Amino acid sequence: MLSDPAVDPAAHEAQESAVQARVAELESRFGDPHDPANPLGTAGLLAADEAGELPAAGERLLDDLVLNAEFVPGEFGGRLDRLDSLARVMRQVFRRDVALGLGYGITSFMAAANVWTAGNEEQRRRLAELLLGGSKVSVAYHELAHGNDFVRNEFRADPVPGGFRLHGRKEVINNADRADAFALFSRTDDSPGSRSHSVLLAERDQLDQDRFKVLPRYSAVGVRGCKLSGLDFTDCPVPDSALVGARGQGVELALRSFQITRSAVPGMAIGALDTSLRTVVGFAVGRRLYRRSVMDIPHASATLTGAFLDLLTCDSLALVGTRAVHLLPDETSVYAAAVKYLVPKMLTDTMYDLSIVLGARFYIREGEFGIFQKHVRDLPVLSLGHAGSAACQATIIPQLSRLARRAWFSGDEAPQSLFRPRESLPGGIPFDRLALASGRDSLSASLVAAADDLPSGSPEELAVQGLVMRMLDELRQIQEDSLNLSPQDRTALASPASFALADRYAVFLAAASVLGVWRGARDGDDPFLADPAWVAAALHRLARRLGQRPADLPPGCEGRVHEEVLRRFHERRSYDLYDTPLAG
Repeated sequence: MLSDPAVDPAAHEAQESAVQARVAELESRFGDPHDPANPLGTAGLLAADEAGELPAAGERLLDDLVLNAEFVPGEFGGRLDRLDSLARVMRQVFRRDVALGLGYGITSFMAAANVWTAGNEEQRRRLAELLLGGSKVSVAYHELAHGNDFVRNEFRADPVPGGFRLHGRKEVINNADRADAFALFSRTDDSPGSRSHSVLLAERDQLDQDRFKVLPRYSAVGVRGCKLSGLDFTDCPVPDSALVGARGQGVELALRSFQITRSAVPGMAIGALDTSLRTVVGFAVGRRLYRRSVMDIPHASATLTGAFLDLLTCDSLALVGTRAVHLLPDETSVYAAAVKYLVPKMLTDTMYDLSIVLGARFYIREGEFGIFQKHVRDLPVLSLGHAGSAACQATIIPQLSRLARRAWFSGDEAPQSLFRPRESLPGGIPFDRLALASGRDSLSASLVAAADDLPSGSPEELAVQGLVMRMLDELRQIQEDSLNLSPQDRTALASPASFALADRYAVFLAAASVLGVWRGARDGDDPFLADPAWVAAALHRLARRLGQRPADLPPGCEGRVHEEVLRRFHERRSYDLYDTPLAG
């Protein structure tokens, strides 16, 4: 019988050591990014991008490491036992190349989430066999005519005796030309409403090749190496066994599987910002202007410090999102949507800020700083597609008034383990316990509860205390505005004011995550995360993002954070919550 790492210290230590080893091996095998002879260095990755291809050496490396095992639950022979560990491992791939991360495996993970959530035993075992054998699986929600409104999708799977007949087109599908199976979101009923669609898992070699074709490849500005094309079916038969879950369950299944992917994928993409920040810090340290380094210019220094704080904020929210799947599965719907909405938005905003420091070199697509330009083009792709920003806000908006009535200022706070990056979790992902909505919000309750128990011995701690009180005022205003929403403004067809309210709430959740990570680190072994300087500075930036005008920070806050920026650069450590050793 396997030990549960949530209660067995030895099992937890073994689990953490295994994750660290996978991260270290990936980083080591990718090698020095600055070595021109390294096919997976910056020069090789940029050459593949210019050619519109994924780096062949990268795909061989990930095949060799059986990266697909990260997307398969342990019960079926894989390594997918913790969602935060998946994000942590895949971050090493995204740190090098967003297109490789998406094109090699994340599309397969997004497709597989549907099967792990609602598939039968035979479907799960077959999918595990495909993935562990190195196959790709495509997920096909998108139709250009309907964008994020996938409930209006017209692609059909008409029920017939013994199965279904597929008819129509799916567009902008990653790996459509080389996937061995497709998760197809399909209309199975002409009736309006949420029971009109289903999900089918169709294997390529079981399709009638005369009734199925791959559409021409699309040219893309970002993730140019990803093979984006489409699928076209003409009365193509598939057996009953292709149906995932129950007929008419497609919308519910999509919304539940989105909770997994929305929570995990943004945390992976933080690796691209990490590399970009490191690139610009290197420029600022080495470039001299006006007889001093760019790093000595106050505006440049402040921008880099702010970018580091934004990265930590994004990682704190992403961490909470992935760990909530295990610890608070009935509350994950709103947290996952907030992660998928806010983290890509903040990453893109921060990249723009960094581009100002880089100046004219930002436009160069080759050489030492070319990787920055590539990440600028690649990262916005994460905000698009069937789970884009507007779709995430539309998930949050209908829940606001219910949370305002039932949860805020009255619910129980989240367990401290929600905020501790390396702490153990119950084994396995509880796909069957994910709820479509909840009347609880333990994350917000944690900030409310913390307000009465914050230290106040130093200027930095006093700053944290003052900023938390500002956040409490913000939550009260969000509560009032949510209670005043009209019935129309509680739907996906809400006014712009409701979407702005969802934005404010997501920023508040980020603040609660940052505070929780700091409180969880105060008795840990990371002196920087335990320091109130960074959390005060991060909350200060979030308060300004909300339109507030908080008091100036104590002088030591930004200096302490800037010191950490330089330490991690010179010691080759990652800029995220894990402070991981890097190859370069």
